[in-house]
Amino acid sequence: MDKMSKEALAVKRAEQAFDRKRRTIGLFGGPILAILVFLTSINGLTLEAHKLLAIMVLVAIWWITEPVPIPVTSLIGPTLAIVTGVVPANAAFAAFANPMIFLFMGGFILAKAMMTHGLDKRFAYWLLSRSWVGSNPKRIFLAVGLAAALCSGWVSNTATAAMMFPICLGLLTSIKEMFAANGREIDLHEYKYATGLMLMTAYACSIGGVLTPIGTPPNLIMLGFLDQMCDIHISFFEWMTWGVIAMIVYFIIAYIALYRMFPADVERIDGAEDFIRTKIHELGGWTRAQKNTTIAFLIAVVLWITPGFLSIALGSTSPVLKMYSRLFPEAVAAMLGALILFLLPINFKERKFTLAWKDAMAGIEWGTLILFGGGLAMGGMMYKTGLSKWVGDAIVGTMGGEPSMVAMVAIFSVMALLLSELTSHTAATNMIGPLAITAAVSAGMSPVPVAVGIALSASLGFMLPVSTPPNAIVYASGYIPITKMIHTGVIIDVLGIACVTIPLVLYFVTWVVG
Repeated sequence: MDKMSKEALAVKRAEQAFDRKRRTIGLFGGPILAILVFLTSINGLTLEAHKLLAIMVLVAIWWITEPVPIPVTSLIGPTLAIVTGVVPANAAFAAFANPMIFLFMGGFILAKAMMTHGLDKRFAYWLLSRSWVGSNPKRIFLAVGLAAALCSGWVSNTATAAMMFPICLGLLTSIKEMFAANGREIDLHEYKYATGLMLMTAYACSIGGVLTPIGTPPNLIMLGFLDQMCDIHISFFEWMTWGVIAMIVYFIIAYIALYRMFPADVERIDGAEDFIRTKIHELGGWTRAQKNTTIAFLIAVVLWITPGFLSIALGSTSPVLKMYSRLFPEAVAAMLGALILFLLPINFKERKFTLAWKDAMAGIEWGTLILFGGGLAMGGMMYKTGLSKWVGDAIVGTMGGEPSMVAMVAIFSVMALLLSELTSHTAATNMIGPLAITAAVSAGMSPVPVAVGIALSASLGFMLPVSTPPNAIVYASGYIPITKMIHTGVIIDVLGIACVTIPLVLYFVTWVVG
């Protein structure tokens, strides 16, 4: 067993031991703390709010420690709220029918069709085959990152990483063969460029998620909280105005940092272009299914961004814009694009259509939808019982009574980042989101910059293999020493928060939402 394999095995065993302890502590500690909170006298809370606070303590601890699957915990919260008389069943479970759920569902189905028919691979190989890329290792590094980032803006970060992983392995194999042909043997486990390329793939997948509302769960979760708790609606187009900027600057930071730390020691990679050409040849010509999927995807995108152009052309108070927004909200646009996939035929004589239901079912991340609904349910109950105001006042009080917007954004963005490094970024956003929004409202501020800051920061989980699925996927290659991932992750996390997230939401997001 080589050095890297031993290190990876030791890290895996340490993670497993830590997970067992974490889950055991959470399993028993969560209920005990929840009971203690309920038995403690707290001034300013109604009985219903006090019960809900105890339930939220249990849910938050179980989200972090995961003694049971996170989606199960998301159902336990609303169920306990009903059993303990906090709210009736129709109020507790209403959030699971929130339009944002269907926006997510439509996005999942579209993404599944793209993956099923190889549309994502076709785009990735097309980008890698551009003449400006060639055999230059620095440009290949850039192209791999761009392909991962742009795909993950529309497709699951995990799915994008799984798609890009074998592509990177193929490119690295070409490097090894090139060196072998020239009489030099290299160990990819110790080759700097291999480490950098794998990290670039993982980080770009997470960075690309900030591009669109459907790119990663934290984006939609925070938009859902704003809509449900503050009646503030952020459109798809509005999100993309700052999502594009965030993605580009995060990407530049990651690219420069990674390539400077893990440069290639050759001027060209012989065999790289042949590898890409072979892969493109294997894809063959455009199929009817790929064309149909492209049509459905473009329909959804056009419907998503049209309100932004109508607002620019006709004004935000235009009757045409209001009618369009009523008829084609983001959720309906997503579902229309997804449903068309079941109607566009690829072989009508045999009644074969672009997407089969069994494939669509496999592509929908039901756990994420349940977690999303559970988070919205808890946030909505906090608002209805008055717990959110109590929590918001308490947070503002601990910050001196009149915190600045800079302090509010910075504190909650860092909290979201740190918690996302240790647990699911979706669960982290569900926990911190309602607290941040209520604190901002209690301080008399717009909750939008804080909410966007949390969503963007939750995507910057770069330090550990457990932080995000893309990190775990590339770490499994054995080409990334854990110390290198932690080192680079800290650098990009700090630069991302300080140089992008906080300035962007304080100035640009605030300007966009007025």
